[in-house]
Amino acid sequence: MPSSSAAFDATTALANLDAALGEKLLSDSAAQNIRIWLTEPRYADYAPQVAQHLAERRFDQLDDVFWTIIPFGTGGRRGKMYPVGSNAINDRTIGESAQGLADYVKGIDHGELSCAIAYDTRHRSRDFAELCAEIMVAAGFKVWFLDGFRSTPELSFLVRFKQCSCGIMVTASHNPPSDNAVKVYWSTGGQLLPPHDKGVIDRVMSVTTIHRSPFADAVADGKVVMCEKEVDQAFVTAVQAQGFSGPRGIKILYSPLHGVGASAVVPALEADGFKDVEVFAGHAAPDGDFPNVPGHVANPENKAVFDTIIERARQSGADLVLASDPDCDRIGLAAPTTTAADSAWATMTGNQIGALLTEYLLERWQKAGRLTPEHYIVKTLVTTELVRRIADAHQVRTYGNLQVGFKYIGGTIDERGPDKFILGIEESHGYLAGTYARDKDAVVAAMLLAELAANTKAANQSLHEKLDAIYWQYGYHAESQIAVKMPGSQGMQQMAALMKRFRQQPTRQIAGLYVTRVRDYLNLVERAPEADSKPFDGPRGDMVMIDLDAPGTYVAVRPSGTEPKVKYYMFTYEPAEMLANLDDTKSQHSARLEQLGRDLTAFAQGEH
Repeated sequence: MPSSSAAFDATTALANLDAALGEKLLSDSAAQNIRIWLTEPRYADYAPQVAQHLAERRFDQLDDVFWTIIPFGTGGRRGKMYPVGSNAINDRTIGESAQGLADYVKGIDHGELSCAIAYDTRHRSRDFAELCAEIMVAAGFKVWFLDGFRSTPELSFLVRFKQCSCGIMVTASHNPPSDNAVKVYWSTGGQLLPPHDKGVIDRVMSVTTIHRSPFADAVADGKVVMCEKEVDQAFVTAVQAQGFSGPRGIKILYSPLHGVGASAVVPALEADGFKDVEVFAGHAAPDGDFPNVPGHVANPENKAVFDTIIERARQSGADLVLASDPDCDRIGLAAPTTTAADSAWATMTGNQIGALLTEYLLERWQKAGRLTPEHYIVKTLVTTELVRRIADAHQVRTYGNLQVGFKYIGGTIDERGPDKFILGIEESHGYLAGTYARDKDAVVAAMLLAELAANTKAANQSLHEKLDAIYWQYGYHAESQIAVKMPGSQGMQQMAALMKRFRQQPTRQIAGLYVTRVRDYLNLVERAPEADSKPFDGPRGDMVMIDLDAPGTYVAVRPSGTEPKVKYYMFTYEPAEMLANLDDTKSQHSARLEQLGRDLTAFAQGEH
């Protein structure tokens, strides 16, 4: 933390603040938060830096980091790093997060308290992890600490493995290098759900004093226990238990995208019998700048991150490319489109990977005689309905009336009972098989996809050809997504206004298709054209879904829960009995998705 001994002239700083506000160089909300950081004792360590910013007239920077208080959402706190500011990730906002969590857990758990902590490869992740450990120890918690870069799913596993009261993962997932965050976990190993989410948020936002015990002393006293060797082995064993016997004759090229994934994906693949695994050298080094990734955004949802990996795959004769995001909870893949030696390569969407995993697991469970009508899969509302149709054909249940966020999948596992759980799927490349964790896991997904790729190769079929076979059997499903960034205070206002328009004044047509129903999940009311609103049963959240008059064609609109942007999700469908030429169908639905995107964008810009 900044030194509290640094002197500054409070009178001058406040005068500079008033002058900037008078000249409209700062927003009212930023000025209010800056005044608090200059005058309240809890921010005394940071006041000299704030005063220096004012003296240097760095008003744009000040407005950016002070215009609001960075929210502690139901999963944690995420944003740009900056040494000072209520709207930035820094020692103070991270410290408030850990202190608020500790205060809440102590208020309801009067037993032996413990907390699991892990961190990724981002800048300052280790610093923030130590800070959180110091705060939890000072609050009376024993800390189980994964020393070294480790994955988010391993943190979820650790919470359950050591029966911790809670957990903290320091990561901003696939966000840009400027960002960092804490993800907070409950004793289930899942992210916070009601009522604990609101309870922790309330305590975080009311923190005044942050208490710390020196990290080195806590380690020496046994209050912080380094446990990575034991936990790594147990985690890989738990992942391996989800696999199936079969062919292993493929070469795999794997990229951790400069993140933590090599600590878990490679050992898991080797434990499952895959001996020919190469880590892509260009992305192997842990580096929070993600230097060799296009745009420095290490997200396997982005096709461009695979370009250089595919080049290496062609050179090395690889059969499968896998890539995980920086904290290794999301997985992406690329594979040859055919079995021909000179085949083109292509990536897959999160929905397509989810469909492959669903079919693979249900087929294997069925062949093993383990499948019953009580077994189930779980997905979110914006995940493809193809996985539901696959599950229906195998006579297992689908729980899919869930808002976006894997924590709801984890909560459903506990609510419905883990014994009959098979697979959780989220369209943003998040998957979980097995009950050793309660968050998405790129490690187990990578292992199962490798098994599937080896099986299809043995059957002289590519993964893409396997996906086409699924379409022929269950119908063609196509989905796409558009994200529109809306940063800053003005962006928040734009997002709110846009969501209000979609709720109250939606367009009548999209891509030449009539709107048949609008579902408002924030208010849980739906409306058909020329009809009164009526309530419907659904999970409350800031999302609008619009059904169109082509069966299986609909769109969803929601603000992102982790970044300043609005997301449009678009879905189309062609029943299996209507398929004649799959290539023609793909082309037609691609054109429809593009038109849906253009019309949604035009509506958002006020052109409709």
